[in-house]
Amino acid sequence: MSAEAPDQAALGRRRGLPRIDLRNIRRFGRAALQGPASRDRLPDAIEHVAKVHRAYHPGADLDVLRQAYVLAESSHRGQMRKSGEPYITHPLAVTLILAELGAETTTLTASLLHDTVEDTEVTLDQVGEQFGEEVRYLVDGVTKLEKVDYGAAAEPETFRKMLVATGNDVRVMSIKLADRLHNMRTLGVMRPEKQARIAKVTRDVLIPLAERLGVQALKTELEDLVFAILHPEEYAHTRELLQSHADRPDPLARAAGEVRAVLQEAGITAEVLVRPRHFVSVHRAGIKRGELTGSDLGRLLVLVAEDADCYAVLGELHTCFTPVISEFKDFIAVPKFNLYQSLHTAVAGRTGEVAEVLIRTHQMHQVAEAGVIALGNPYAPTEAAAAPEGERADPTRPGWLSRLLDWQSATPDPDIFWTALRDDLAQDREITVFRSDGGTLGLPAGASCVDAAYAQYGEDAHSCIGARVNGRIATLSTVLCDGDTLQLLMTGDAASSGPSPEWLDHARTPAARIAINRWLAAHPADPAHEPPQGQAPGAEHLHGPVDPEDADPEDAEMVEDGPEDTTDEVAGDERGEGEGPAALSVTPVGRPETGIVVDLPGVIVRLARCCTPVPPDAITGFAVRGGAVTVHRERCPAVTRMTAAGRERVGVRWSEEDDGDGGDYRVTLFAEAFSRPHLLADLTEAIAAEGAEVVAAAVEPPREQRVRHTYTLQLSDAGRLPTLMRAMRDVPGVYDVTREGRRVATARS
Repeated sequence: MSAEAPDQAALGRRRGLPRIDLRNIRRFGRAALQGPASRDRLPDAIEHVAKVHRAYHPGADLDVLRQAYVLAESSHRGQMRKSGEPYITHPLAVTLILAELGAETTTLTASLLHDTVEDTEVTLDQVGEQFGEEVRYLVDGVTKLEKVDYGAAAEPETFRKMLVATGNDVRVMSIKLADRLHNMRTLGVMRPEKQARIAKVTRDVLIPLAERLGVQALKTELEDLVFAILHPEEYAHTRELLQSHADRPDPLARAAGEVRAVLQEAGITAEVLVRPRHFVSVHRAGIKRGELTGSDLGRLLVLVAEDADCYAVLGELHTCFTPVISEFKDFIAVPKFNLYQSLHTAVAGRTGEVAEVLIRTHQMHQVAEAGVIALGNPYAPTEAAAAPEGERADPTRPGWLSRLLDWQSATPDPDIFWTALRDDLAQDREITVFRSDGGTLGLPAGASCVDAAYAQYGEDAHSCIGARVNGRIATLSTVLCDGDTLQLLMTGDAASSGPSPEWLDHARTPAARIAINRWLAAHPADPAHEPPQGQAPGAEHLHGPVDPEDADPEDAEMVEDGPEDTTDEVAGDERGEGEGPAALSVTPVGRPETGIVVDLPGVIVRLARCCTPVPPDAITGFAVRGGAVTVHRERCPAVTRMTAAGRERVGVRWSEEDDGDGGDYRVTLFAEAFSRPHLLADLTEAIAAEGAEVVAAAVEPPREQRVRHTYTLQLSDAGRLPTLMRAMRDVPGVYDVTREGRRVATARS
């Protein structure tokens, strides 16, 4: 049974956008069957396209559109769509979609011809000869690869080809998105299983690409069409919800009137519109907020002439209404990576209902709807120079696209490419990190220092041994935030360095994962490998994969502040980010560990920061870079991972004279508690009462009224650790104190 498609006419009305519907397609079909018009007039079938196009580009040359239509109509003549319509209705519909978004003439010409090379006898050379190399390139970019030649790899390789072409001209992907939108609109004639397959690819690849290119008008309709096919029950429920509110008084219409009156009184010229949410947006709002009211079903959109007017509107709204400060976002001062600019706020009216408000200029609104399509030809110097002062220009290759192109070139396997592409596109936000040399790195949200290293240095990042984030030593697992400053610390001997399997736990970008996996495949662990002459057994790992324990401030050459500078060593903890041992505290550089006997005499011994063993814990050791042995608790998750990866253990034990009451021991404890005032003071007081010294402390942001404290403590008597942990648990509000297991990553907004 075919999934029910959304009411597209209703969707178009609710967004207030012109659009093509099936009645127009049938009209195009009748016009197409009559054949091309005479050479001195425009064919009837593209009259509407030309009219829409001239509204955006009054001086456009329509003769080239006429020629493109004549070639497309003649080459597709006799071909029919599965819906029964003449095939020419499809390129016409795709072209109208792009025209409605303001695409320039070259894009429309290519969209009329986009299926000719794939489905007819027309060749790329013929297209190039008649319409020029630009149109030829765009048509070639969207032409599918043959299944006869590529088999099951045809789809991923076609997308690879389109992405590479998009790297040189983003208009390639614009045509593909419009093509997919029209195909999704008419998907009901397909078998249900094929509908689902196409919808899933649209969800995983095309919708994220539309988001990244800023083409919200296409993205939102694609989302609704996919929603109807893959989640028919939720879609039906959402549609019923919208219908149930259709005949009720609209609180947003009343709020819009109040806003108009306020702005008119203030002398601000503005257009105030009610902008209904689309189906998926309503569904998401319902999940987030529970029962929805009429004001939750849309937003107010305020359009003004200049940037300064946006802030003037904001000031009036926050003065005359009650603002919801937590909802304020300034995407004008800090635009999104996909060109989007707006002010977002929410205000409560006189009746108490809260209305969300979007404030932007008319130009910003055009870019918000059409993204890169609204910018015309971003590669034409004359058009770029004509852009209004202060308006942003489209980069010929956005940062996310450059990253994608870089890693895809190193991924010949189509299955790995397809999986990596979906993973990369699943990152829905981008951050900017400032490098120590003054440059910047564009990274997906959630990227770690590992990802940054490979983004900056490529495969030379194998020799990275640590980082400074915002001037403080941080582990390579540290998750970066928008605006962070980053200095990557590299070893001088890149040839003998390499990543460890643990780096994969912290790599979020395909580029990093592919490079790490390639290095690991080329350097398999060999337990029988003999170390170089004069090197202690087990030390072969010291110049091999980097263990999380030695990719950080424990390496003496990395720390400039000396052995007493311990505050930097828990930078990962203070940020509340990262996962696993690389996010925990470490022993100060230059402070020798005592009380341990190792099977390799003369080596440096240090306690692992991931599990901070103390007597009488069961322990084991691993050789790491720098001629040292890192000691872990037997139950540490890092031990399981390194053993599974083939790392050899080094025998270690507590010395017989070490009964736990001599020397200094460092331990990291996690206190889980319900958030309340003075909790930090009460916990530190309890710790001091047990004779422990607080070396560093970090408090993560509360989530659902719960909070996690991290304490790095120094004990003179390891035997008092159980008593200390009981004392911390006795603090009111604390429900658990642990030092076992992995650190749980906390998301940062």
